[in-house]
Amino acid sequence: MLRLIAQKLALGVMTLFAASVLIFAGTEVLPGDLASAILQNNATPETLAETRKELGLDRPAVVRYVEWLGNVAHGDFGHSLANKRDVVEELAPRVRNTLFLALYAAIIAVPLAVGLGLAAAIRQGSIFDRIVNVVTLMTISVPEYFLAYLLVKFTAIDNGWFPPLANVTDESSLVERLYLTFLPMLTLVLVIVAHMMRMTRASVLAIMASPYIEMAILKGVRKWRIVVKHAFPNALAPIISVIALNLAYLIVGVVVVEAVFVYPGLGQLMVDAVSKHDVPVVQACGLIFAAAFILLNMSADILAIMSNPRLRHPR
Repeated sequence: MLRLIAQKLALGVMTLFAASVLIFAGTEVLPGDLASAILQNNATPETLAETRKELGLDRPAVVRYVEWLGNVAHGDFGHSLANKRDVVEELAPRVRNTLFLALYAAIIAVPLAVGLGLAAAIRQGSIFDRIVNVVTLMTISVPEYFLAYLLVKFTAIDNGWFPPLANVTDESSLVERLYLTFLPMLTLVLVIVAHMMRMTRASVLAIMASPYIEMAILKGVRKWRIVVKHAFPNALAPIISVIALNLAYLIVGVVVVEAVFVYPGLGQLMVDAVSKHDVPVVQACGLIFAAAFILLNMSADILAIMSNPRLRHPR
């Protein structure tokens, strides 16, 4: 087990390294010249050359990447080109806001999805099962930004139940944060519950076809007991994987949702940084998103193995 975990960690580090190369290369091939974008109307050949030298753009990209990666390894993401502040200072409150929203949505979505999946498996073929499948399929098919605008239209504009913008601040209390972020949380929950619920149902029903489940049915064991105590523990591996993927989405995929509700999170910061050509902030946001996605997927692989005795003891 320790050797397997070490292999997963090594693979995660290699994947993060590859992601850093892609992030740096992606910012390098962006259209337009960074120095020209900063100087705008004040750009002259002399000022452009001076600015490019100041930013290090006159050096080869490989040299700049190695220097950037070395600084990141020491916790130095550089300084913002927009306001000259340390990027870490810019990221810290935004990361906290994004993690708060992700945790808020996860606390609601994970128990709800697993519960609905188990209930649908217990009542397979019933009206409840069909309704849940139709509703979750509809939420999967609708883009999250369209779903967000629908919620804003019917709950904020038409009825005034919740604010259309999630304008949280450092001074906001917990109750205020929960209220202000309810609509973005609900949008994320509606998007990810469908995936987790359908995977839970499919995994449990696949286990229900096993011989030992058929023996329990022949013995007269109640179906809910069979599903909860016998099928669900053996179906945990794929369920854990899909939960981890959706938790990663809560952190990585919130860019659109944060932009719709103008929520001061990491995704909104990245959108603002792209519009301002603030390359250090864009690179830092991209690297954090990649690290979160890789870490959660790696954790899912390890937990899936630990939850299955056949995988823990392959012999």
